[in-house]
Amino acid sequence: MLTEKENERLTRVGPGTPMGELMRRYWQPIGALSELDDTPVKHVKLLGESLVLYKDLKGGLGLIGDTCPHRSVSMLYGVPEESGLRCPYHGWMFDCSGQCIEMPAEAPGTTFPNRVKITGYPVQELSGLIFAYLGPEPAPLLPRWDMFVWDNVLRDIGSTVIPCNWLQIMENSLDPVHVEWLHGRFSDYVLERLGRADLKRQFYRAGGVGGNWSHEKIGFDEFEYGIIKRRIVEGGSENDPEWRVGHPVVFPNLLRVGSNFQYRVPVDDENTLHVWFTAYPQPPDTIVEPQESVPHYQVPLPFGANGEVDWSMVDNNSGQDIVAWVTQGAIADRSQEKLGESDKGIILYRRQLRQQLAILEDGGQPMNIFRNPSENVQLDLPWEGQDDPWGFARKGLMRRTGQAGKYAPVLREMVARMDGEEALNGPVY
Repeated sequence: MLTEKENERLTRVGPGTPMGELMRRYWQPIGALSELDDTPVKHVKLLGESLVLYKDLKGGLGLIGDTCPHRSVSMLYGVPEESGLRCPYHGWMFDCSGQCIEMPAEAPGTTFPNRVKITGYPVQELSGLIFAYLGPEPAPLLPRWDMFVWDNVLRDIGSTVIPCNWLQIMENSLDPVHVEWLHGRFSDYVLERLGRADLKRQFYRAGGVGGNWSHEKIGFDEFEYGIIKRRIVEGGSENDPEWRVGHPVVFPNLLRVGSNFQYRVPVDDENTLHVWFTAYPQPPDTIVEPQESVPHYQVPLPFGANGEVDWSMVDNNSGQDIVAWVTQGAIADRSQEKLGESDKGIILYRRQLRQQLAILEDGGQPMNIFRNPSENVQLDLPWEGQDDPWGFARKGLMRRTGQAGKYAPVLREMVARMDGEEALNGPVY
């Protein structure tokens, strides 16, 4: 358990808070580039700051404060032009740094625009995903994790805002045992409620060694980028990739499951942007052209209009996870928890958070801050399918990303194209 003070320290993310300052040292994903195709100005709230993301007429990106300093009109209704975003009220225009560059009603030659600047943060796009950096300059390099730079894959991006604190979502990533219960037995219960009992244990059949996910052994190891999570399930052994390779939690807020990244981005103290980024390996000897645009899909929350659980939306992993996260409260009270031996991964992760906070507060550089371009060409992470990516994909394990499997456009297309193959039969989880 944590004290109330410790819980505050690890959960609060606004400007000036310890965790907020740590998170500001990292590039955080804020949306998909394809989201701006039809609506080129998007509201973004990140680490407690309210901003607008825009794409100008030249295709450049900007992330600036959401309020015009002239008369406090929302810049969400700004007009993108070639060199920036123009306020709809009086035409003041701001470039991507937040600098005012035009005031149409002021006298020609006035220096007034030079003295007006709003918040502006650097943004970069990588494989269709837009990242923002809110920390001190100089900004580090945007990490080129392997799936962002792989050749010969198809990609898509899903997202939703989950109404709870980021930490209870991340801690789920260090909790292997919940899989056999929440995504196994509870999943069976949901299917029974929905009158679909014939589909029970489909999850186990799709991915489990020996058709079972009863855990016999779990393990955690720190590595250069974070923590590796391992498991042995009933009928398995240490030779299985789930133990021999495991899958990584990348510090501070990224989980990798197969060829799927899951970012848990703090919007504010009580809301989290959850991003699913998936790269789909293709069959050997198949060449796919790079995508002109990486498609984006919105993941629905599994709740009804009055906040009650919509059971039809919890027949999949992500729906089940979201219910578990949200029902802990907006910010889980860890001073009341009772942790056991099976929670050692959560304890390790909290220790890592404390260690990196201490490094930052001592004036040092926390882990996973990259500044050497030659070391950032492709940052390879261990993953269970690394020995046979296509074989891993065919087993259907990527479907266990839940909503991201149920709604992902590229995956739906792949399943339709391969209809009839035994490995991809059955419901998409």
